[in-house]
Amino acid sequence: MPVSRDTSQRRLQISELVRQNGSVQVTDLSDRFGVSAQTIRKDLRYLSERGVMARAYGGAIDSHVVGPSSGEPTYEAKRGKHPTQKQQIGHCAAKLVTPGSTIVIDSGTTGIALAEALPNIDVTVVTNDFGVLAAVAPKTNIRLLMLGGELRRKNMAFYGGLTVEALDALHVDLLFLGVDGFDLERGITTHYEPEALLNRKMVEAARRVVAITDSSKFGRVCLHRIIPVNGLDTLITDHDAPAELRASIEALGVELLLA
Repeated sequence: MPVSRDTSQRRLQISELVRQNGSVQVTDLSDRFGVSAQTIRKDLRYLSERGVMARAYGGAIDSHVVGPSSGEPTYEAKRGKHPTQKQQIGHCAAKLVTPGSTIVIDSGTTGIALAEALPNIDVTVVTNDFGVLAAVAPKTNIRLLMLGGELRRKNMAFYGGLTVEALDALHVDLLFLGVDGFDLERGITTHYEPEALLNRKMVEAARRVVAITDSSKFGRVCLHRIIPVNGLDTLITDHDAPAELRASIEALGVELLLA
């Protein structure tokens, strides 16, 4: 009985920590309660099955933060949202690309806007996004490397072990990282775990990491974390970004460009 009571008390405290902080990490909880990471994962699985929280990479997030209202929209819906801002961000991002450079363009509709804005110059583009491929293919001076894998029709991009392995031998100058969620505390997040894994691999391969997102993504948290905000070198967004958020981003040492 004492073991059962200890377990119940620990899970109750974990629930309260998630409610207070918005998220928890396995390693922190393991140290706090003096139990193994495996035990904490069982606790998080138990609580997530009861709707108390949602599992995330390395921990869990408050289920009120990651709920049905923040589910991933369809590809068509994404294409129709904020087209002017995405086009402006794409043109701003394209100005960072210089002849002879190698860049990765992450999946997403803002990445497609960047691909459309790229001049037809001597650069190498690496991508896993079908829309980026279609936009760049007619530009014959651009060398195009497509990361293979399985097509996810939800967002028309390729994922899987083959996609990740293809990045192992690559070193690139710039990564243009798409964003599903952007929160100062919880970092850059996405709806799809294989995308988070691939994005972290892209970050490792890149000399400079540039997030490209319209301001509607600020304050949104998705289930799977990619990197913290201070893992970025540059953020390109639109002029609707709140002034206090701009100041906080720059205070983290991240270059901020407004399109």
